[in-house]
Amino acid sequence: MKLDEQLDLSGIVIRDRALLETALVHRSFAHEQWEHPCESNERLEFLGDAVLNFLTARYLYSAYHDKSEGELTALRAAVVRESALARFARNLELGPALRLGRGVEQHGGRERDSLLSDAFEAVVGAVFMDGGIETAGQFWQPLLEGELGAVLERGLTLDDRTRLQERMQAERNQTPTYRTVLAEGPDHDRRFTIEVWVGDERLGAGEGPSKQAASQAAASDALMLLAPPAPSLQP
Repeated sequence: MKLDEQLDLSGIVIRDRALLETALVHRSFAHEQWEHPCESNERLEFLGDAVLNFLTARYLYSAYHDKSEGELTALRAAVVRESALARFARNLELGPALRLGRGVEQHGGRERDSLLSDAFEAVVGAVFMDGGIETAGQFWQPLLEGELGAVLERGLTLDDRTRLQERMQAERNQTPTYRTVLAEGPDHDRRFTIEVWVGDERLGAGEGPSKQAASQAAASDALMLLAPPAPSLQP
C-alpha cells in the first residue's frame, strides 16, 4: 500500500504537500542541489522520532494497565526499532519515492534500513506538522497495533538499551542518556559513535551505521563493563 493510500485509509488529508515532499529528501540529495537548494528530511525525522515515542507511550499506558514501566519500555522499544520502521517504510513504498544523492543511490540506499526508518520518521513528522498530534495518531495507530500483536505473539525479547535502562532505574533511579559524539564517512557509508551516560558517569560507547545501531552497541558495552548485578537477598 502506497503512502497516499494509507493516508486515505486513515481519513487524513494533507494540506501542505511540500511537507511530505521534504520528508522524502535525503541529505545526500539536498547537498547536490547547488542551483536549486532544498531542505533535507533530517529536521522532520528528529520531530517524527519524538512523536512516535510519545504516541506509542500514550497508547501502551492506556492499553496495558497490568504492565510495569520496564515492560512498557520494552514494548515501545520493540515497535519503534529501526527494522520495524524500515518495514513500514517498505510497505508504504517509500524507498522508490526517496530522493537520494548519486553516491547513496549507487550503493543501494533505497534498501537500507537506516534510510528507510529515517524516512518513515520524517513522514510522521510531516503528518504531525500538517495536522497535529491526533492526526499523527490516526496514521500511526493501525501500524502500531499490528506490530504490537506480532511482538506479543512471538514473545518479547529485551534489547540491550532496554536492559540497561531497567537496570539503571532499579539500581540508581536514573535513566541513561545517549550522546552522538562522532558522525563520519560519506552518505552511503556513514558511521556513528555514541556514548551512553547516567548522570555524570560515562558507562560505555558504541559504533554503528545508524544512530540506533550505535546506541545499542553503546548499551551492550555498558552492560559488559558494569559490575554484575547484586544478588537478591530474598529466598
